[in-house]
Amino acid sequence: MSATEVVVVGGGIIGLSIAWRCAQRGLAVTVHDDGGDDDDGAWYAAAGMLAPAGEAGFGQEALTELLVESAGRWPGFAAELGRGSGIDVGYDRTGTLTVALGADDLAEAQRLWAYRRNLGLGVSPLGPSALRDLEPALSPRLRGGAHAPDDRQVDPRRVVAALRAVLGRAVVRRRVDVLPAGVPVVVAAGFGTAALTGLPVRPVKGLVLRLRGEPGLLRHVVSGWADGRHVYLVPRADGEVIVGATQEERRDSTVTAGQVLELLRAATDLVPELGECELTETVVRHRPATPDNAPLLGVHAGGPIVAAGHHRNGVLLAPVTADLIAELVATGKADPMLDAFAPGRFA
Repeated sequence: MSATEVVVVGGGIIGLSIAWRCAQRGLAVTVHDDGGDDDDGAWYAAAGMLAPAGEAGFGQEALTELLVESAGRWPGFAAELGRGSGIDVGYDRTGTLTVALGADDLAEAQRLWAYRRNLGLGVSPLGPSALRDLEPALSPRLRGGAHAPDDRQVDPRRVVAALRAVLGRAVVRRRVDVLPAGVPVVVAAGFGTAALTGLPVRPVKGLVLRLRGEPGLLRHVVSGWADGRHVYLVPRADGEVIVGATQEERRDSTVTAGQVLELLRAATDLVPELGECELTETVVRHRPATPDNAPLLGVHAGGPIVAAGHHRNGVLLAPVTADLIAELVATGKADPMLDAFAPGRFA
């Protein structure tokens, strides 16, 4: 059965993207967003890496296929959203360098690179000198690395601003404790989805730092290991560098000195010049995670449609999630890509 209207509960990057695609199909859309000026969604802290090669984990083949599919949709998604809103969403085609500082770091990285190459992902190993040819600011102590030229990045804060602009008055500031009746509903409320649906979506605390230095210090996204500590560095054209991210099974929003130290130590081990940058912001947000760290996509127990639990991949998965869920809302037909991510798989 096709729909003519829909309520989307959740005004983060997933909910807004779904609402935009639904509106493009001619549906009357209302987005219930309980965020304030200091947005509490995971997207507000996200660095915006569009890196299926960097996120592919062992035993997650179905998720990896979805990541690759969504990455392929991002160029059109970004261009169309930019035209519609008049906002440059910061889509950048420069690839990712994955680097390793010590011998143990390199051994761990090589296992991942081999696995990702077996999945058909473009990852090319590089020696220390080749890495520094691409990024002269990298530490001369690096043991090795790899280049993923197809990885991209985008600015999530600009993306959300653009989505809000194209949706306009369809976005309503309203807290939802009980799902509305009599109208199709999409629940895309991050870890708040658990309270609304009973599904196993939990918050995973993450701290992200924002530094500011001279533009051009880094060109590529750098993802690396430094003595067992993983860190990513995402440069923006204006000289900002996002440093992330811690990962803790906690609900608090406290920024501790130890967390900041952990990130800065790893970051400066990989790129020493970052020690001269200004620390401009510390941000804690909570990623919505599921037991298998893959999203919940589809109809839940004959009730609402769910699009939540994207964990670390909400920004990357926004285009494919929006397309698949909008199709489901508009036509009542589920794309086979949704099968592996059915909300009832943990029952």
